[in-house]
Amino acid sequence: MIDLLVAGCGPAGAATAIRAALAGLSVVVIEPRSGPIDKACGEGIAHSAVQYLQRLGVSLEGRPFNGIRYLDAEHCVDARFTTGPGLGVRRTSLHQALTARLTELKVPVVRTRVGAITQDASSVSAAGHTARYLAAADGLHSPIRRQLGLGAAAGATRRGLRQHFHVAPWTDLVEVYWSRLGEAYVTPVADDLVGVAILTTARGTFESHLEAFPALKRRLAGATSASAVMGASPLHQRVHHRVFGRVLLVGDAAGYIDALTGEGIAVALRTSAELVDCVRDDRPSDYETAWRRVSRECRFLTASLLWARNRRLLAPHIVPAAARLPGVYAHIVNRLA
Repeated sequence: MIDLLVAGCGPAGAATAIRAALAGLSVVVIEPRSGPIDKACGEGIAHSAVQYLQRLGVSLEGRPFNGIRYLDAEHCVDARFTTGPGLGVRRTSLHQALTARLTELKVPVVRTRVGAITQDASSVSAAGHTARYLAAADGLHSPIRRQLGLGAAAGATRRGLRQHFHVAPWTDLVEVYWSRLGEAYVTPVADDLVGVAILTTARGTFESHLEAFPALKRRLAGATSASAVMGASPLHQRVHHRVFGRVLLVGDAAGYIDALTGEGIAVALRTSAELVDCVRDDRPSDYETAWRRVSRECRFLTASLLWARNRRLLAPHIVPAAARLPGVYAHIVNRLA
């Protein structure tokens, strides 16, 4: 019997499997998709997450960025990182780097679906494998979470759309454009490539949404698309519990508020480390508390910002407030980074 079965080979699942292998645990990954796995996301990785991946032995290639810029029609405010740069990395490149590390560590990746899960007091079985524990890292709309009845009704429906453009990055910052429609995130991911992710509650195409961000549209004038438009919805996922017997939820499967603060991967990595520690020490009941402790600050800041964003009278004042209080804005950005 193996120690840990990991369902899902996205960043959370792969990082969980890598850390488990480095901790001396026997681990198998279940992932039905082949080839580099993509996702509609901003593709910016915080400095702390870059460092953690490096400690796991994951070699990343991308474009460094040195802070976050907020913009609306009248304001522009920068918050530069004080501890070190983040890294813009294509999601497919991140997946390739993680799977390369799994290969180095000789962690099996089985191409199949998890299917039905059964468990008893000492083991859990799925996809023809039996393990002491199962880490469910099967994404935003986690089938495992649904199978175990751990989800709740989603909150406000926001969706993300992302596309890449062939253009040299015009700044060393991740830019966040604000409008009544929503937010547009621009992340430099290579010397000749930027990713643009739009978050909104409105229906429409990527091109129609881009009309709400005229300054960004001018920046992209003449640039050719480098990828198809990819979407994700709904972003808000509520979860009752992250532990169900010997099944532990991690990454987006463990619950997701919104992509406003861009900390999804960083939180997933931190909580995956807690999961492996709990599995190694055979104390799964401690994982829920550890997950809440590690993610608390990010969840609070994201929920607070989203609450303000969803208030018609408050939303137009978010960027002006950041411009009036740049020190506070920079402190928040650096706490998240």
